[in-house]
Amino acid sequence: MKKLTLALCLLWCSTSLFAQEYFPENAGVKANNNNYTAFTNAKIYVSPTEIIEKGTLLIQHGKIVNAAASVNLPKNTVVIDVKGKSIYPSFIDVYSEFGVEQPKRKPGGGRSAQYEPSREGYYWNDHIMPENKAIAKFSYDDKKAKELREAGFGVVNSHIQDGIARGTGVLIALNSEGTDANRILEDESAQYFSLKKSILKRQSYPGSLMGTLALLRQMYSDADWYAKGNASTTDLSLEALNANKSLVQIFEAKDKGNDLRADKIGDANGIQYTILGGGNEFERIAEIKATNAKYIIPINFPDAYDVSDPYAEGYVSLSDMRYWNQAPANPKILSENGVVFSLTLHDLKSPAKFKEKLAKAIEYGLPKTKALEALTTVPAQILGKSNIIGSLKKGSLANFLITSGDVFESSTTLYENWVQGTKNVINDMDIKDIRGDYDMVIQGKTYTMSVTGELSKPKVEVKQDTVKLSSKISYDNDWVNVSFTTKEEDTFRMTGAVLPTTDNLSGRLILPNGTQTQFTANKTKSFEEKNDKDSPAEESVKIMPVTFPNVGYGFAVKPQQETMLFKNATVWTSEDAGILENTDVLIKNGKITKIGKDLSAGGAKVIDATGKHLTAGIIDEHSHIAALAVNEAGQNSSAEVKMEDVVDPEHMGIYHSLAGGVTSLQLLHGSANPIGGRSAILKLKWGEEADGLIYDNSPKFIKFALGENVKQSNWQSYSRFPQTRMGVEQMLMNYFQRAKEYDTKKKSGVPYRYDEEMEVLAEIINGERFISCHSYVQSEINMMMKVAEHFGFKVNTFTHILEGYKVADKMAEHGVGAGTFSDWWAYKYEVNDAIPYNAAIMQKQGVVTAINSDDREMMRRLNQEAAKTIKYGGMIELEAWKMVTINPAKLLHLDNRVGSIKEGKDADVVLWSGNPLSVYSKAEKTIIEGVTYFDLEMDKQKRDAIKKERNELVTMMLKEKAGGKKMQGPKKSIKKNFTCESL
Repeated sequence: MKKLTLALCLLWCSTSLFAQEYFPENAGVKANNNNYTAFTNAKIYVSPTEIIEKGTLLIQHGKIVNAAASVNLPKNTVVIDVKGKSIYPSFIDVYSEFGVEQPKRKPGGGRSAQYEPSREGYYWNDHIMPENKAIAKFSYDDKKAKELREAGFGVVNSHIQDGIARGTGVLIALNSEGTDANRILEDESAQYFSLKKSILKRQSYPGSLMGTLALLRQMYSDADWYAKGNASTTDLSLEALNANKSLVQIFEAKDKGNDLRADKIGDANGIQYTILGGGNEFERIAEIKATNAKYIIPINFPDAYDVSDPYAEGYVSLSDMRYWNQAPANPKILSENGVVFSLTLHDLKSPAKFKEKLAKAIEYGLPKTKALEALTTVPAQILGKSNIIGSLKKGSLANFLITSGDVFESSTTLYENWVQGTKNVINDMDIKDIRGDYDMVIQGKTYTMSVTGELSKPKVEVKQDTVKLSSKISYDNDWVNVSFTTKEEDTFRMTGAVLPTTDNLSGRLILPNGTQTQFTANKTKSFEEKNDKDSPAEESVKIMPVTFPNVGYGFAVKPQQETMLFKNATVWTSEDAGILENTDVLIKNGKITKIGKDLSAGGAKVIDATGKHLTAGIIDEHSHIAALAVNEAGQNSSAEVKMEDVVDPEHMGIYHSLAGGVTSLQLLHGSANPIGGRSAILKLKWGEEADGLIYDNSPKFIKFALGENVKQSNWQSYSRFPQTRMGVEQMLMNYFQRAKEYDTKKKSGVPYRYDEEMEVLAEIINGERFISCHSYVQSEINMMMKVAEHFGFKVNTFTHILEGYKVADKMAEHGVGAGTFSDWWAYKYEVNDAIPYNAAIMQKQGVVTAINSDDREMMRRLNQEAAKTIKYGGMIELEAWKMVTINPAKLLHLDNRVGSIKEGKDADVVLWSGNPLSVYSKAEKTIIEGVTYFDLEMDKQKRDAIKKERNELVTMMLKEKAGGKKMQGPKKSIKKNFTCESL
C-alpha cells in the first residue's frame, strides 16, 4: 500500500520538474536559481539532421531555451566557452530494467504441475499480469545511473521484465541530483508484452510458443467481452489491460520469426506494437518491413568463435558462423529498407560495451545520422515524448552530451552528460590530451610510442625498431602510467605527466632491476580525430551474403517458377492410367498442363528423362519436422493452439525431405493430451518464410491422441485428468457436449463469450474440421469411433493405428482412413501386437491407407517404406506407390490438387534416377508448383560453396583472435527434432 501511495504522489509531483518549489523552507534562506547557462562556440546537433556550426545552447530551469548560431543572452547568463567541442542530445533507451526490482526465480518449487491459477479476482492465467506497475517497484540506483550516463544515456524507459502481459513501464531521467518527483517523466509510459511465461508463477499453461500465442488471442477476445460489460465478475487484469490500451504497446519478440508472430497478434486486434527485435531481422527484411512496426534493436553482436582447434571448429554450425559475421549489419539493413528503429542496451552485459558494439554497426555501414536518430529522436517518437526529449529544440529537457568530437568515434571523449540541466562530469573537460606519437631513448635504445583511443581509456602501442612490444597504459588525473616489455624481455615502467611548457611526457622510470631514473617522451605528432562524416563500411569488412533461408543449402536468390517439358519419362501417374512408358509431361504456370507423347517444347525448358522415372511428390500425412514446438501439454485439451503459429522454415529437415522426394506434409501436434492442436499442412518451399510454406485454402485438421501418452503413463507428474483410458473417453464426451452447447448458443444469436477452443471443437461436430487421431489399441480405436458417431461426425484418420488390422472392417464401415508405419513394432507396450502386414490388410478391407513417417530420418526415404508393402502384403508397385502419394492426399482432402500426375493438378513432381521404390534410386529433381527446390547437381555445388564459405569464416575468426579480440568458445547449435512425445 505504501508503494502505491508513493506512486500516486510521484505522479502528482512529476507534473513539474521543480514541483517542490512551493514547499516551505525551514532549513535556511529560500532562493531559486533563475540564471541562464549558455554554451558557446559549439557544434550543436539540435537533431540528427539539424546541425549548427559554432552555435550557442541556452538553458534555464532544466530546459532548452534556445539553440542557434546567434542567441541574445540575458544579463543573468553564465557563459561557458566550449570551442572545438560538440553537443548532442543525450541518448534514450526504450527497453530497460533500470531501477525496477526484477523477479528472481525461487529455488525448489516441487515437481508437480500446477494447472489452475493461484490468484482470485484476476485473469484465469497467472502469466497475464497487465495490472503490474513498474513505478510500484521503482528505486533509483545511483551506481547504475552513473554507468548509463557514462554510456551517453539521459533517459531510460523501464519495466518489470516478467510474464506474458507485463503491465506498465516508467520513464526515468537519470538526474544525479534530482528526486524521484522530478526524475519520473511518466509513471505509465507503455504497456508491455512478451512470449515468455513468468519465472515466479508455476501455472503449467502455456507450455509452448503456440500456447502463448493462443493465450494472447484469447486474452484480447476476453478483454473486448469484458469491456462491453458482459462479464458477471470483476477481473482486475482485464480492467488494467483495457485501461492501458491508449499507451504505447511494446512487445518483446527477440527473433525475426517472433517479430512476425507478434505483429500478427497485433494486426488481429487493431494494435500496432513497437517490437523488441532479436538482431536477426536482416534475414527476413522484406517481411519485417511489411509489418510497418517500429523496432527496438539490440546490438549485442556475438564475439567470434575460437576455432583454432580444428576439432572444435566442427562444432560451430555454418549458420552460427554466418550470424557472427552478418549480425553487425542488421541496423544498416534496417535503415536501408526504411524500417524505423531505436537502439537498446538490452542484453548487453554492461553499458560500457555499448560504444564498442555501436562502432561495429557503424563500421558495417550504419550511417551515423541514422545511429543518432536511433538513440534520440526515434525513441522519443516511440514513447510519444518528442516534445520534451530526443532533441535540443526549445522547450525540451536540457539533456545533452558535451564531447571532444564525433560522438561515435572511438577516439572521442565524452566530457559531460547534462540531465534536466544538471551537470554530470564524465571526464574533466580540462584534461590534457596525451594522445599522439612519441620518441623516447632508454638505456641507449630508441622506442616509439603511439597513444590513441579515448582519453579516459587510452590505448598504447610501443615499438622497438619495427617490432611491436607488449604494453599497457592508464591515464588518470593528468598522470600517465605506461609499462612495456622489450625484445630482450626487459620490462620498463613509467609514471609521468605532460610538461607544463611542452606536449612532452616526463617523469619517473623504473628499470628492470628496480632502480629508478627519469624519462622524457618527446611528442612528434599530435593526435588527429577522425572527421564525423557518415562513412560506409570499410573495405576490410566482408559481409557474407544472406541466403534463403540463411543457413547451409539456402538459395542466393529465391528460385522462380519455370515452364518445363520432361521428355521420354516413365510416368507413375498414381491414377487409373497407371505407369506410362516413354511419356512427356509439360509443366506451365505451376500446373501439369499436358501428358502425352512427342509434346512440343515451345519456350519450355526441356529435361531429358530417358531411363528416368517421374512421379507425383511424396506426401507425408504425419510429420513433426519444421516446427518450433510440438506439444502444448499445459492442459488436457489444447484445441485453441495452431501448428501454423510455430512453423520453422529454416529446419534442415525440409531440405533433407526434398532430397527424398517429399513435397507436402501435415505438421501435427504431438500426443501429450487427448485433444491436441490444429495442424499445419505445408508445401516444402525451401527458402520461403513460414506463411509461404502453408497451403493456401488449407483443409482444417486437428490432432487427437489416445493411449499411454495422454494418460501420462511415462510422465513425472500424475496430477492431470485423465489418468486412465476410460477417463480419456469421458473427457472427450464432456468436451464435445460443451462444444455442442456452445455452438447452439452461438447460433441462437444471444451474446456469448468467444472461446477459441470451443470454436474448434464445434467445427469438428459441424464437419468443418477433420481429426487425425494418434492410436494403437483396438479397444480405443473402437471407442473413438463411437464417440464420433454419438456426436454425428466421423474420424478422418487414425494415425499409427498399429492394431488397425484387427478392426479394419469397422474402420471401413465408419469411413475413417489410416496413416501407419510400414514395419515399426514393439517399441513400447501398446504396440506389441503390431505386424508389418497392417497396411496391406487395411487397404484390402477398403480403408484408404497411407504410409507416414513421424520421424525426420524416415521421412526422406518414404519411397522405400512404401516398397515394404510389396514384401509384406503382396501389394503391386503402383498400389504401393499410392500409399505415399494419392492416398495421403485423399486423407488430407487435397487429392484434387496434389498426389498424382494429372492434367490440371499442381506441378509437384519428382524426377527419379530409377524406379522410385528402389533403394538405389535417387531424387534428381524435386519440383513444387513448377519451382525446383532440390536439384542433385545443384546440391553438389552447394556443398562445395559451403566448404569454401566455412574456410573463409574460420580465417576471419582466426584473424580476430590474432588481433587480441575477445572470443567465445565453440558450441554445437542443434535444433531439437520433435516426435509425438516431445515436450
